Parts: sequence; C-alpha cells; structure tokens
Amino acid sequence: MTNQKDNLLVVDGMALLFRAFFATAVSKQFMVNQHGVPTNGVQGFMKHLFAAIDQNNPTHTLICWDMGSQTFRNELYSGYKAERKAPPEELIPQFDLVKEVAASFGFINVGVPGFEADDCIGTVTVKMAGTGIDTTVLSGDKDLLQLIAPTNDVWILQKGYGNYKQYNEAVFVEEWGITPTQFIDVKALMGDTSDGYPGVRGIGEKTALKLIQQYETIDGILSHVDELKPGQQTKLKEDLEMLRLSRQLAEIHTSVPLEFDIAQCVYRGLLPEAIDIVEQFGLKSLRRDIML
Repeated sequence: MTNQKDNLLVVDGMALLFRAFFATAVSKQFMVNQHGVPTNGVQGFMKHLFAAIDQNNPTHTLICWDMGSQTFRNELYSGYKAERKAPPEELIPQFDLVKEVAASFGFINVGVPGFEADDCIGTVTVKMAGTGIDTTVLSGDKDLLQLIAPTNDVWILQKGYGNYKQYNEAVFVEEWGITPTQFIDVKALMGDTSDGYPGVRGIGEKTALKLIQQYETIDGILSHVDELKPGQQTKLKEDLEMLRLSRQLAEIHTSVPLEFDIAQCVYRGLLPEAIDIVEQFGLKSLRRDIML
C-alpha cells in the first residue's frame, strides 16, 4: 500500500531553465565549459531543482518539458505566442544539455509533441489524484494555479533560490476570492499578452476577477449581460468569439497521451556517478552547490 505521505514533485522544466539562464545572462555570465558550451542555465536549473527538493522533500520527482514551439493551440489560433522572441543563442544548446544532465542525475524527463509542458503537468497531477501520491507543481507560471486541488499544491518561484509562494486551495481562495477552476475564466476574460491571446479587449485582471466573483463563470456573466455597465456589455458582445477561443487557449489540458512509470520517479538522492557528470560537462558551479 502506498504511503499517504508520498509526494511527487512535478517540475516545469522550461520555467526553471529560463529563469536560471536569464538570472546570469544579464551580466553575460554564461559559464562556458571546456567544450565551448554555455552552461549557466543548466547549472542554475539544477540548483533550483535541488533547492525545491530540499524544501519539499518529495518521495518522487518528474520533469515536464515543452517539445517544440508548435502545439494544438497554434492550430486553434495562429497568433498564439506568435510574438515571442527566439531564444538567445547561448541558451539553445542548453535545451538538450539540461535534459541530459537531469537524466544523468536520475531524474525522469517527459514531454509530448503537440502539447505544452503545462498540459503534461496537468495530466500528471490528475493521474496521480486518487493514487495516494499527492503532487506539488513547481513553476514560475501562474497559469498553473488552475491545477490546484485537494491533492495538488502549486509552488510559484520567487526571486532567488528556494523561495516560493506556496499555494493550496485555502491559500488560493483567500488571495483571489475564486476557486482554481474559475481562474481559467478570469484568464479568458483578461487575455494573456505573453501568450498572445487578447481575451476581451478593455477588460483587465481587476474587472475580470470582479465579474467572475459575482457571476461565477463566463456563461453566468453572459446570461446576466444586461446587468453590466453599457461599456462592458459592448466589449463582451464585440469580442464574444475571441472570448470563447481564449477560454480554450487558457485551459490546461489534463488528458495528454503521456506515459510514465511512477516507480521510476522515486527520488534516490544524489547518485554516485553524479561527480562524473559534473566533470564531463564542466559544471563547476553546480559542483560547489551540491558539495560533491
């Protein structure tokens, strides 16, 4: 029987890698190794990962990754993430390297082409619900707050290492005044400039939140649209089609065809061969961090 205290740490790989890279890239500290490959993102990623493990003390770990820039959301809406800049050239070789290093340290990497890491993370948390293994999602992306559930917490990275805003259902409801599921409708109304979908033009976070708090859902708002201010009525009616589309784009899918063996995700601590990996890839900063 699975110990009820078992906990799977589900890591948003790209969120950690990008945060780690840009933390040192601003000062041009790319930490180029003996092979001429930048490693700042990789080393910072591993430092973030071990800091979270130290605090969360998981029995299992799993890292989810984006598998290319094109997903089903691009098919739904051509403008989805269309304005995002290409990654810096110093980061590009670290996309594969970070997975190789993580795997060498005994971590399982997963991802499914056509879906985002968020969708994989959501699928994992739903699959684990009811198994006796609780989950904690580690990310810097507040979109994942919609996944908060009785068996799933979400930790949002703050500045520095080992510093998180830790959300469970009670904390989320107290802060936002809505349920995690209602957060999807808030995102649909206000849109997301970083993801490139507009929601309803002229409705920002504050108004979107107030409307969902009052009417509970988008359908609830639309069924009481005559009660709204004239300006809000006009905005909703003019952007109704985009609102529906934005709702599809904002929702994390939790039925990705993702296969993983939870038994392989058991966290075994630092493996003896880790020192070889550190030397092979010239990860000097990481060596100091984990005190090998």
